[in-house]
Amino acid sequence: MKIGILGTRGIPNQYGGFEQFAEHLAPGLVARGHEVWVYNSSTHPFQESSWQGVQIIHCYDPENKIGTVGQFVYDFNCIRDARLRNFDVVLQLGYTSSSVWGPWLPEHAVVFTNMDGLEWKRSKYNKWVQKYLKRAEEWAIKTSDVLIADSLGIRDYLQDTYHKHSEFIAYGADPINNKSPEVLSQWQLAPDQYYLLVARMEPENHIEVILDGYIQSGVETPFVVIGRTENTFGKRLVEKYAHAPRVKFLGAIYDKNALNQLRHHCRLYFHGHSVGGTNPSLLEAMACETLIVAHNNPFNRAVLEEDGLYFDDAQGVCNWIREVKMGEMTEKKIRNLNKIKSDYRWEQIVDRYEQVFLRHFERLRT
Repeated sequence: MKIGILGTRGIPNQYGGFEQFAEHLAPGLVARGHEVWVYNSSTHPFQESSWQGVQIIHCYDPENKIGTVGQFVYDFNCIRDARLRNFDVVLQLGYTSSSVWGPWLPEHAVVFTNMDGLEWKRSKYNKWVQKYLKRAEEWAIKTSDVLIADSLGIRDYLQDTYHKHSEFIAYGADPINNKSPEVLSQWQLAPDQYYLLVARMEPENHIEVILDGYIQSGVETPFVVIGRTENTFGKRLVEKYAHAPRVKFLGAIYDKNALNQLRHHCRLYFHGHSVGGTNPSLLEAMACETLIVAHNNPFNRAVLEEDGLYFDDAQGVCNWIREVKMGEMTEKKIRNLNKIKSDYRWEQIVDRYEQVFLRHFERLRT
C-alpha cells in the first residue's frame, strides 16, 4: 500500500510523542513492504528526502513566524499535497489544527485518524479555544473513515459520546538493553540519588503539584525535570523554583540512551499527565524498569493498574517521597516491564496498524 502520515512536525523526532510514534511506525511499515511518506515541517532540521526508507515530504510551515495559526497553514499544505499523491491510506496523527480542512482530505484514500487525548480538556486553553477543540474533535470524527484510540479510555469515550467504533491500538515501547550509569555523570547525578520527571511544560501535567510536593518533603535528594522550558508555563516554573537549587531543569533531551539511563537509574519517576490516552513517556518509563508515581486518573490506572503509586495532590507526592526507600517495590518494576514485553512492543504495534490498514482498505476500497 501507499501510506501517507500527516500530523507531525516530522521525523526523525525533534519534538514529542507523535513524532516519536511516526519515527517507529513509518520504517516498520516500510520493512513490511509498504511505501510510506511522512510530512515534515519546512523548519525541521532534517532536510533530506528520505530517512530509513521512508519518503519525506517537506511542506511550508510558518509557525515560527506567525505562531499557532501557522499550524493550520502547515496542515492545509500537507493535506493539499496529499491530494496529489494517490495514497491508499492516509493516517492523521491528531486533529487539532487539521480537522477544519477535513473536507479537502484525499477522496480515494481511506482516512484513519488517531484521536489522541481529550484535547479540549487541556487547562492551558481558554474556554473559546476549548470550544473550538471540541468542534475540531467532531469534525475529525465526521471526516474520518476509521478512528484509532490509543487507550481503552479514549475508545470508551468515543463510543459513549459519539456512538462511534474505534480501533484500539496502543502506543509502543521497547525494553532497554543498556543499563550503564556512566551517562549520568554529565549532570553530576548518581544511581538512585535523584527523582525524575519527563514531560511537556503544561499545567495538566501537574509539574507544579509534583515539585511543590517534593519541596514540601524537605529531602536533600535532587529532583530532575526534563522538558523544554521555552513556553510561558515553562518559564514560570523555572522562575518559581529558582530558589530551590535541588530542582534541576535540564531542558529537552532527545538522546534516547541518555533518557533511558536517566529513567532507569532514578529513585522515583513522577508521571503527572492527566488528559487523554496512553502516554508515551509512561510506557517508556515502564520499559526502563523504574518505580512510577503517577497522577491518579483512569488513563494512568488503565496502564499501570496495581503496579503504580498514585497521587492526587502535593501532599500525596510528599508522602511517597518520604516513604519510599532505595530498592523498594522491585516487583512493581518487573511487572510493568512484563506488560511492555507482552502488550506494547513496537513490533506488535506496527503489526496491528498494518492489519487494521489492510482490513479497512479491503472493506472500503475493494
